[in-house]
Amino acid sequence: MSTVLDLKGVEVCYGRVEALRGLDLTVGEREIVALLGNNGAGKSTTVSTISGVVRSRAGSITAFGDDITSATPWSIVERGILHVPEGRRIFSRLTVHENLQLGGYTVRDNAVIDKRINEVYELFPRMAERRGQQGGTLSGGEQQMLAIGRAMVAGPRLIMLDEPSMGLAPLVVAQVMEAIVAINQAGASVLLIEQNARAALKVAHRGYVLDSGRVTVTGPADELRADPQVVEAYLGA
Repeated sequence: MSTVLDLKGVEVCYGRVEALRGLDLTVGEREIVALLGNNGAGKSTTVSTISGVVRSRAGSITAFGDDITSATPWSIVERGILHVPEGRRIFSRLTVHENLQLGGYTVRDNAVIDKRINEVYELFPRMAERRGQQGGTLSGGEQQMLAIGRAMVAGPRLIMLDEPSMGLAPLVVAQVMEAIVAINQAGASVLLIEQNARAALKVAHRGYVLDSGRVTVTGPADELRADPQVVEAYLGA
């Protein structure tokens, strides 16, 4: 399995606060990798650094064989690396369909955009039902589906989802996780940032546990589900 994302020794500071401390992380082709940890562990900083929104002070980030450590956020998107941020951040006054169309702003072929939007509607039938509705009027789960769908229209080779289950009912969480598996099976690699370790490890192939900006545990998802340290901290008895 080839590597699509490789972080080596990445360090990030906010003033004097060390958010990431020599982080090493890889994502393989067509792989779902879960990044777990409590609030403040460095999960969101990790994905924001990969996206080019936050700059590292040390280390390197390679994606699809290219060094993107200093790349601009828009050039990273053009490489097929999409970030679905925590909190969804959809355009609340635009319709569902308009939000999806904006997801294709780097795509020059309108026919491709239309095809991908139809694929989103197939994956999330609720979005098709709400296509003319303003994004701000959707439920939390529907907004999360829209945020994921918007990223899909860009044609991601690697999609990074930051806390997609946050604030959602268990049934909706299950639907979102099923969609993540479908996206992965369609060919995209996935970096899944989650506090809901139980849900994440059900769909992931491998996982990393972050604590205070460092990787403390890593391994296949089934091994993490059985690891006493992970069970005690994140999964319960």
